[in-house]
Amino acid sequence: MEYGIPLIGESFPELKVHTTKGPMTLPEAFKGKWFILFSHPADFTPVCTTEFYAFQKRYGQFKELNTELIGLSVDQVFSHIKWEEWIEENLGAKIEFPIIADTGEVAERLGLIQGNSTNTVRAVFIVDPKGTIRAILYYPAELGRNMDEIVRMVKGLQVSDEYGVALPANWPENELFGSDVIVPPAADIETAMERKGKEGCLDWWLCHKKI
Repeated sequence: MEYGIPLIGESFPELKVHTTKGPMTLPEAFKGKWFILFSHPADFTPVCTTEFYAFQKRYGQFKELNTELIGLSVDQVFSHIKWEEWIEENLGAKIEFPIIADTGEVAERLGLIQGNSTNTVRAVFIVDPKGTIRAILYYPAELGRNMDEIVRMVKGLQVSDEYGVALPANWPENELFGSDVIVPPAADIETAMERKGKEGCLDWWLCHKKI
């Protein structure tokens, strides 16, 4: 059976995976939580090592956001374990989140092998507690990810869900509105007219507020 690459707004596909923490079924294993599945090209590679260190350093921040992490590459589980040991012994960071040991099947299902490479791209799937894919990021092998941006995205999505708002560029440090959020556009003429000249509205279609 052929599957398309999962898209934003779709349900994360059910996957049975083997990890450094044992077998898991996704997204069921993280039911009721947000989770981030991120792939890396290979164990024991320089950029990937810096990324895993950075993810682990922010693991507490993710957990405060009710968010779990799970890594993936087309490597065997013993490779993941030895790499984890190397990171702890040499960099002082114990990797606490699971890493999927993939034969290539999971990577193919999620569209993580692209171009002429046989390795996975640096992908990020942000999935909400209902198992819906909320964001997808792809990075080339030569560019490491910005972990603070991924933390920001989770925070922003959670704020959007809670308050029914949108977030401006570089939120919460937007050049125009600071940490304010964007009010949804008016859905009718009456609301649009009410917003003209209202505090926090540059126009009827562009309003911001504090939360």
